[in-house]
Amino acid sequence: MNKEDILIVCALEMETQGQLDDYNVIYTGVGKVNAAYKLTRHLVTFGCPKQVINFGTAGSRALPIGELVKCTKFVQRDMDKTALGFRKGETAFEDDVPMIIEFGDGLICGTGDNFVQDIMKEMPMINVFDMEAYALAKVCYQYRLPFVSYKYITDNADEKSAKDWESNLADGVQEFKKIL
Repeated sequence: MNKEDILIVCALEMETQGQLDDYNVIYTGVGKVNAAYKLTRHLVTFGCPKQVINFGTAGSRALPIGELVKCTKFVQRDMDKTALGFRKGETAFEDDVPMIIEFGDGLICGTGDNFVQDIMKEMPMINVFDMEAYALAKVCYQYRLPFVSYKYITDNADEKSAKDWESNLADGVQEFKKIL
């Protein structure tokens, strides 16, 4: 596949340090709403690529800081309609999208609009925690586009996660470029 066939989606330019300028890259901003809006707007305006690749940062308790991992399964970890009888992570009254969106074999990324600071409050099947991948996966699922996410582990999803993220966020782009 050629560079022109791939759309790389990142939340923030500071995560890439300008090192992906020779690729087709869009920056969405932080969070699920921004990610879904910016990717959808891009697809409607410019058409669909052959592959969407998300690169970004994430936290994990199971994986070491400094590791780049491939995620192919995505869940909305802060969706909680359990009071209505739904499972945590399941979007209420939505039948056409599975609770866990899958694009092959890989790790499970749990997306939410907050830094994880207490792992005990999270779904146990999640390997990495981010703020955009589920929204991007859902857009790609709806548009029937191939999707994969590469996450650079910046923190241990604990009380120091915000500080550790700031210290490590620029380190992953070199590892990501190796897989491109």
